[in-house]
Amino acid sequence: MLPATTDVLVIGAGPTGLTVALSLAGQGFDVTVADNQAAGDNTSRAAVVHARTLEVLEPLGVSERLAGQGIHAPQFTIKDRDRTLVPVRFDRLPTRYPYTLMISQAVTERILLERLVELGGRVARPYTLESLTQDGEGVSAVFAEGGTVRAKYLVGADGMHSTVREQAAIAFTGGQYAESFSLADVRLTGGVPDDEVILFFSPAGLVVVAPLPDGTHRIVATVDEAPAEPDAAFVQALLDGRGSQRNRAVVREVVWGSRFRVHHRVADAYRAGRVVLAGDAAHVHSPAGGQGMNTGIQDATALGEALLAALKGDQAALDVYATTRRPVAERVISLAGRLTRLATVNRRLRPIRNLALRILARNPGFRDGLAMRLSGLVYR
Repeated sequence: MLPATTDVLVIGAGPTGLTVALSLAGQGFDVTVADNQAAGDNTSRAAVVHARTLEVLEPLGVSERLAGQGIHAPQFTIKDRDRTLVPVRFDRLPTRYPYTLMISQAVTERILLERLVELGGRVARPYTLESLTQDGEGVSAVFAEGGTVRAKYLVGADGMHSTVREQAAIAFTGGQYAESFSLADVRLTGGVPDDEVILFFSPAGLVVVAPLPDGTHRIVATVDEAPAEPDAAFVQALLDGRGSQRNRAVVREVVWGSRFRVHHRVADAYRAGRVVLAGDAAHVHSPAGGQGMNTGIQDATALGEALLAALKGDQAALDVYATTRRPVAERVISLAGRLTRLATVNRRLRPIRNLALRILARNPGFRDGLAMRLSGLVYR
């Protein structure tokens, strides 16, 4: 049930919304999360938790639980077929988490929710935000199922098609990639590492092969027109056409698959009065580099601190959040877009790109700098 009043109302119970709530739970303030789904997704797109994300989640008591459930991948490699272009080592990073953690978003959400419940938090389902109004004292949120909640602050963590952002009249500037993306969790045999994420560059489009804890591999690829439900033959053709030729991977089963289109957008503002945005409601971009959910969770911990300060009277803290996190999103969008463009360069320019990347990769500073960017540690 929705309460009539709460200190902070969070719309959206994905990783971003749950993390905002976790940051506030147990701090003497009331927080309510409302989500329009009857239950959390059983399938998900995000599968990577980076080092910086684990660092910011550590004070919330979930990092060890996450680390214990996932695969610790010490290396991310960019390849063109069997030619290594850029090896990115995470095991030398200055952090307690010198790896990329491969774990499904469904498990990440479950662990965050379990911790929130332990701290006395709650998620109200299913409730769909219909409209909101605000004044100098708070925000009133009206739900389609009936009921109005009055909150001192409202957080929009409700994804790319955010009702909160629309109701707050915040523009979402950017565009859409021409290609669609195909995603599949598959069972493979053959030369596929179980502790390394590989990004294959190809004129036909990129393909990412990443291990998951249940023994499957996550395949993400750009495709002109992806099928709604990719079958084994489709995924096999992707790997044969773009992946390793020396160590051919054979698709034995498609456990789950889908397609989606990706935008590259950032909200013109992260704050409108007592309404604040975080996660995909504030920024979306290519999945190259696995930055989306990580940036959202990092938004969420920063926003949680800002909301605590605001609830104690420091309104300027929310402006600091907005002005510091938006540039981070712009840098993440730039990195993901650059990786996507490099991956899909036409065949004529491919040798030049490969040579340039291999020369750059000989420079430890370049490799270490890319590791810091991908891991999120550069945003400390």
